[in-house]
Amino acid sequence: QLQASWGGLVQAGDPLRLSCAASGLALDDYGIGWFRQVPGKEREGVSFINVGRKFYADAVKGRFTISRDNAKNTVYLQMNSLKPEDTAVYYCARAARLPFSLWRAPPNYAYWGQGTQVTVSS
Repeated sequence: QLQASWGGLVQAGDPLRLSCAASGLALDDYGIGWFRQVPGKEREGVSFINVGRKFYADAVKGRFTISRDNAKNTVYLQMNSLKPEDTAVYYCARAARLPFSLWRAPPNYAYWGQGTQVTVSS
């Protein structure tokens, strides 16, 4: 089971760090993705980490950083310089085996956590 946590309401320019904690599910040997979704839109890949490699959507590159702590079975998403357009429900997910080029595609993920709301006010 995955649980995304530590979303909240912040002002534009503020930072926020999301956590993706797993229980009964190993994360360290798998790719972990962060996605976000706003009402009426498709779920969007934000970032992905696996085997020491990290990937980011263009919209967050340079502002967001993904990391993992295998000892805590947790993956983090550090979000800096937040913008109102970052407002969404954020989800974490554990990938099935996939080529790195397919990390943005939600069907490639076998396990999903409940999302956490991030709201950025202008």
